[in-house]
Amino acid sequence: MDSWLVHAKRMRSMSGKLGFGKGSLEFLGYVVDLDLGSVYDRVKCRHLNEPESLYLLLDHYSKAKPVESAGNLVVFRDLPGGYAYEGAFVERAVSPVSEIFASKAEAFVESAEVLGGVRRHYGDFSVEIPALPRIPLTYVMWTGDEELQPSANILFDASAGNYLPTEDLAVLGELTTVRLIDVLEREKKRV
Repeated sequence: MDSWLVHAKRMRSMSGKLGFGKGSLEFLGYVVDLDLGSVYDRVKCRHLNEPESLYLLLDHYSKAKPVESAGNLVVFRDLPGGYAYEGAFVERAVSPVSEIFASKAEAFVESAEVLGGVRRHYGDFSVEIPALPRIPLTYVMWTGDEELQPSANILFDASAGNYLPTEDLAVLGELTTVRLIDVLEREKKRV
C-alpha cells in the first residue's frame, strides 16, 4: 500500500468533486475506498491486488479543473498529440472491440450498460460510457457485410484533453475496452 500513501491525498480530494460522489470513487465497475485505498472490482467480485495503475490515472484526473462538455465528439488523433499514439490506441482499445463484439451487438450494449453506458445513435450501434465521470467515451460499431469488415471507433468529447493528458486518455480507452470484455466474459460464465 506504499503507492496508496503517495496518491491518497489527491484521490481523497476528489470526494464529491469532478463528478464523483462522496465517500468513494466509483468508475468502470471499480470502487476505491478512500479510507483504506483498497480497490474493489464489482465486475470480477474481488479486490485488486495491484491497483497502482488506477491510482496513477486518478491522481492525474484529480489535477483537472472542471470545464463544460464541449458537446462535440472527436477521434483520438484529433486530441492534442493524439496522432503520435493513434496506432497503439487503435491496436489496444479499438481493434479488440470490433474483433470481439462485431457479431454481438446486444451483448456489447448490455456490457456497456453494466458500466453505466447508454445507447447512442451512431454507426450500426453505439454506446456512451462514463469512463471517468467527466470523460465519456462513445464507442461506435459498424457490423460490416460481405464487402466490408466490421469496424469500430472510440470518440471523445473535445473537452477530454482538459482532464487528462492524451497518453492517459489512451490508457483510459484501453481500460474501458478491457472492462467491456471483462463484463462479457462474466456474463458467459453465468450462462
